Amino acid sequence: MSFTIAIDGPAASGKGTISRAVARAFGFEHLDTGLLYRAVGRRLLDGVEPLEAAQTLTVDALDESVLRTPEVAEAASKVAAIPEVRAALLDFQRAFAQRAGGAVLDGRDIGTVICPEAHVKLFVIASAKVRAERRHKELRAAGHDVSLEEVLEDVRARDARDMGRADAPLRPAEDAETLDTTAMDIAEAVARAVALVEARLPAEWPRPASQ
Repeated sequence: MSFTIAIDGPAASGKGTISRAVARAFGFEHLDTGLLYRAVGRRLLDGVEPLEAAQTLTVDALDESVLRTPEVAEAASKVAAIPEVRAALLDFQRAFAQRAGGAVLDGRDIGTVICPEAHVKLFVIASAKVRAERRHKELRAAGHDVSLEEVLEDVRARDARDMGRADAPLRPAEDAETLDTTAMDIAEAVARAVALVEARLPAEWPRPASQ
């Protein structure tokens, strides 16, 4: 039996951290679909055609340590706007969503395109300023010399691309619950997300251990 949770939102909204925490709370498998596009973007930077990179992608390529850089993020946003690339990665994501025991997928179009029938859909947002501050802190901690102004500019540019692309633009599903994390710390955001999921979980599924 499967139970699918779709968590979407813009860059640095907190959806990745929330998704991992929700998956741990319920014992579900987790897939950060953004890593798929980052992996394709990384290969683009290496000179590989985007479609070829998407068609030959393997789980081994999803190494966060080499994919969490500004350059790869920029390339990922560009390849994600290519319809053929998105189509090539569609089956991979949908198969993951049907895993027995439950699955959490986070990205930009999970609730609208990848898993429109997901049992729970969350759309995580935060102001551009707060998201830039979060990303800037992460990048500096990882040793990247980048200014807050540069990160804010990048966040806004990615928002424009993600929301403006013709194929699968970033937008909330009509039946998604919006979770605004602007004024929340991570513990508050996770607690709210877990509560939203638990409210829709069938009685036969186990509850979080802390409940």
